[in-house]
Amino acid sequence: MDRTMKRIILISLMLLSGLIATAQQEILQSQYMFNNLFINPAYAGTHKFAEATALHRSQWVGFEGAPRTQTFGIEGPISNEQMGLGLTVINDRLGDTRQTEVFANWSYHLFLDDAGQTKVSFGIRAGFSDYSANLSETNVFDNGDPVFSQDIGNEFVPKFGAGVYFYSRKWYAGLSVPTIFAADNNVRFNINDVSDRYFQPHTYLTAGYVYEINEDFALKPSFLIRYLDGAPLQADINCNLLVKNTFWFGVSYRTGDAVVAIVEVNFLQDFRAGYSYDITTSRLNQYSFGSHEVMLSYRFGKDAVKTLSPRYF
Repeated sequence: MDRTMKRIILISLMLLSGLIATAQQEILQSQYMFNNLFINPAYAGTHKFAEATALHRSQWVGFEGAPRTQTFGIEGPISNEQMGLGLTVINDRLGDTRQTEVFANWSYHLFLDDAGQTKVSFGIRAGFSDYSANLSETNVFDNGDPVFSQDIGNEFVPKFGAGVYFYSRKWYAGLSVPTIFAADNNVRFNINDVSDRYFQPHTYLTAGYVYEINEDFALKPSFLIRYLDGAPLQADINCNLLVKNTFWFGVSYRTGDAVVAIVEVNFLQDFRAGYSYDITTSRLNQYSFGSHEVMLSYRFGKDAVKTLSPRYF
C-alpha cells in the first residue's frame, strides 16, 4: 500500500469517527492509571514525595502521519503537603498538525477524616497551546479546496482547566475537565466561521481500588470514562497486578479502540519504567501495527516514606 493510499484511509476513518478525530485534542495515554497529572491537575502533590515522568507514545504504527506524542510532567507537595504544584509539557503531532502545550498545575488538599487517611484535592491548571498546521502540504481529494490553501502557523491559545481528586492509600476517584476554556475564538481553525471554537471540553471520570492479596501480590482494578459532547462515550476498563512491590502486569480494554497490555517495573528504589502495547480492535487494525508507549519516572524527596509503603497510583 503506497503512502497516499494509507493517508487517504487514515483521514477517511478519522472523519467517520468523531471521537477519534476530536479526542486527539487531549492526549491519549495507556499508562495514566499510574500518574493522573496529565488528565487531572488535582493529582499534583497527592504523595509525600515529588515525581518527574517522561513518556513517548507512537499511535497506529504503520501509518504515515499517525499521532506521535511526547509528555513530561513533574509534581510534588508544598506547604506541609497541604498544596501541590506541577508542570506539564506536551508535544503532540497528528498528520500535518503540531501542538505544544505547557501548563502550570496547582492543587489544595483537605482531610476528610480525623485519622488523616482520606483526602480530597481541588486543582486548577493554566497554560497555553502553540498550534500549527501545514494544510498547504496536505494531500486532499480536491486540490482547489480553500480550507487547505493557507497554513496555520504558531497560533497561541491560552487554556484553563480544573479537577477534583479523592484519594487514600488504597483507592482514588477523580473528575476533571483539562480544558474548560480555550481562548481560540479568534484563531482561524474553521474558514467558514472564525467564531467557532476548535478546542472542545473533554470530561474525565476515573476511579481505582487496590486489593492487597498478601505480602507479595496486590490487585488494582480501575476505570476511566471520557465524555465529549457530540461523540460516543468511551471507557477504559483496567486491571493491574503488583508482584513483590516491584512488577506491574496489566491489561486494559478501551471501548471501540483497543486492548492494551501493560508492564511496569520499580527499580533502584526511585525509578519506574513502563511499556504498553495497544492492540487495535477498530477498522484501523487492517492497516496499522498497534500503538507503543514507553514511560520513565523518577521519585525524589523523603525517601524513608517511600520504603514504608508501596506506591499504587
